[in-house]
Amino acid sequence: MPLALLALAIGAFGIGTTEFVIMGLLPEVAGDFGVSIPTAGLLVTGYALGVVLGAPLMTVLGTKVTRKRMLMLLMGLFVAGNLLSAIAPSFTVMLIGRVVASLAHGAFFGIGSVVAADLVAPDKKAGAIAMMFTGLTVANVVGVPLGTFVGQAVGWRITFMIVALLGLIGLAGIAKLVPDMPKPQGVRLRHELAAFKNAQVLLAMAMTVLGFGGVFAAITYIAPMMTNVAGFADGSVTWLLVLFGLGMVGGNLIGGKYADRALMPMLYVSLGALAVVLALFTVTAHNKILAAISIALIGALGFATVPPLQKRVLDQAHGAPTLASAVNIGAFNLGNALSAWLGGIVIAAGFGYTSPNWVGAALAAAALLLAFLSAALERRGGTAADTAVRGRHAAVEPEAAVQH
Repeated sequence: MPLALLALAIGAFGIGTTEFVIMGLLPEVAGDFGVSIPTAGLLVTGYALGVVLGAPLMTVLGTKVTRKRMLMLLMGLFVAGNLLSAIAPSFTVMLIGRVVASLAHGAFFGIGSVVAADLVAPDKKAGAIAMMFTGLTVANVVGVPLGTFVGQAVGWRITFMIVALLGLIGLAGIAKLVPDMPKPQGVRLRHELAAFKNAQVLLAMAMTVLGFGGVFAAITYIAPMMTNVAGFADGSVTWLLVLFGLGMVGGNLIGGKYADRALMPMLYVSLGALAVVLALFTVTAHNKILAAISIALIGALGFATVPPLQKRVLDQAHGAPTLASAVNIGAFNLGNALSAWLGGIVIAAGFGYTSPNWVGAALAAAALLLAFLSAALERRGGTAADTAVRGRHAAVEPEAAVQH
């Protein structure tokens, strides 16, 4: 594997860290700016919405320059956003910094995947892409817990400074190690958008929004939930996030393994189990051991849906995979934004810090219903197609008999 993949993985590590680390630092940020926990949750919502808007926008703009230059521009945008968050004099300025950083997220992974695949032989493309995404996965096991620990120990601003430094290292690595590649052919936007007229594409993206939203409903408010309900010390949030990250890694591997074998059954099991675990989390959150187990399971079940959902979108949008892939990354983050917002609403309404778990369970259950609907429509479409084929064959056979 070429060293250029390491540069891409470092960039992915930084992006993954900044996306998730804010959840472990919500109490500290809220306290410094004098805002409530639900208001601080807007830093999660704002980032997620930035990814939703930035993924397709930056992907289309990326066709105007070489891929290497676009990756460098995206990392520069990421660094600027995190620096702005680190020095923000007010909550509003920090929110702007989060949005600026988020605009690089979706396009970096979309364009970076293409670059990673082009760097290696055809039989190693999947491994190269996986190596880049390893940066994102490892961020949730190492970067997020360490960032949370640093933020709680010496201040959350230092955490965002470190993340900006990671972005600079990734930028330097891309500039040094990634070879120049020809500018991609212009995107025919009308053709790309036509894929979104397919009901199955829209259903797959809706499953992405609701299914992954169920995870973020609980995890966004994990710090206040674990300290105020389960009784953990502030410093324990760090290793609880490690458990969540380890669950993510395991779930992602399992989902990837079975997505090609039995995609829809994999979705049924993971989404159904996720809804159950999230509902039970309202009870298990009151016990330290059960809460820790629940957090690991939420990470595993939530990320077990990622490979099959991503593959489902690509399968159904085969005519426009690049834009569809970028938009689906945005869909994951739209789910993050929706669930963080809804979780903040139920907390602010006085239902307690465990109430976002019910929101998450409802979202996951809704995604499961959409999965059943999607499969039913697919079966109906297949039956109709089979009937049409049989009809054509029946029409041909009498003609053949007459000729004989």
